[in-house]
Amino acid sequence: MGDTTPFLKIRNLTKMFGTFTALKDISLNVNEGEFICFLGPSGCGKTTFLRAIAGLDIQTAGTIEQAGKDISPLPPSERDFGIVFQSYALFPNLTVNRNIAYGLENAGKSKKAIKARVAELLEMVGLSDQGDKYPAQLSGGQQQRIALARALATSPGLLLLDEPLSALDAKVRTFLRHEIKDLQAKLGITTVMVTHDQEEALTMADRIVVMDHGTIEQVGTPLEIYREPATLFVADFIGEMNQLPATAVNNTSTKVGDIELVCNEHTIAQGQSGILTIRPEDVVPHGKGARSPGAKDPIKTPQNTFDVTIKEMEFLGSFWRASLTSKKLHDHELIADFSINAVSRMALKEGGTIKVELPEQALRFYAADN
Repeated sequence: MGDTTPFLKIRNLTKMFGTFTALKDISLNVNEGEFICFLGPSGCGKTTFLRAIAGLDIQTAGTIEQAGKDISPLPPSERDFGIVFQSYALFPNLTVNRNIAYGLENAGKSKKAIKARVAELLEMVGLSDQGDKYPAQLSGGQQQRIALARALATSPGLLLLDEPLSALDAKVRTFLRHEIKDLQAKLGITTVMVTHDQEEALTMADRIVVMDHGTIEQVGTPLEIYREPATLFVADFIGEMNQLPATAVNNTSTKVGDIELVCNEHTIAQGQSGILTIRPEDVVPHGKGARSPGAKDPIKTPQNTFDVTIKEMEFLGSFWRASLTSKKLHDHELIADFSINAVSRMALKEGGTIKVELPEQALRFYAADN
């Protein structure tokens, strides 16, 4: 992925359906061997984007280059990709072997070559003993693996996955996530996947493309998307997030209720309103004598620290989720996720009062209309 020439080069892509604009002037580079996820809510344009790359929905404007070749006007049959749909789209009247062999037969491969390739692919997806069965005789997870094997049969340069795991139950989905990612890394095939599942994108992608209303909100690694959301939409869409109405004091601090809080640097003018965000797991509880992580003086109170009352506590298995209130915050509730050990050590309970810290690096301030 160190090559400066992108494998997929998409420039100013626009797709209209009548008067409706599904994609608005989108540009994106995808490196060779990269695993990219298009992530966003229903109707954001992610599937249309994938279909445009495949040539299934030809763009209204803009260009798509693959491996240095302009494929913008080409029909799907002349593009170099394999695709897996949410519905698998296996031929019910053909055996597993024939399903996988379908593309190879159309390509005019010899029977011997086809048989060897099908056997290789079945072994690759862990279903060597299922070749003579029909799709209806397989589980959903097995069908999805066969669909993946069929997509890879002709050794395409690009693999397109359209919500490939959404029809499966949670346990199978989690298992196949790892299987697909491992297989993609092993083959080194450039892969673009559409998903609305945040966890899926965070665990599988090298980079995530977050979309909304036909535009790209942010492109970044899973860690960047989660820890450094570029817009309020991304902050709100990815994971749990507190959103507190606030006013800019200067470019590194804001005021929420009666509390001034130091935060990440922002560009909102003094006195302008906005939304201050922090993830629940970043709220730090402080017991007596506790100090901020990294603080040298245990006596000194860290900045952004204030008293709160625990209004409610909800046990969620690996942690407790607490609703916190404070007169200084006025009517704004703060949600915090506390570890089981912290709750036990500090004897936290509903109705109790504790100090919490909102670390500066975890606070981000966005314009209210962002």
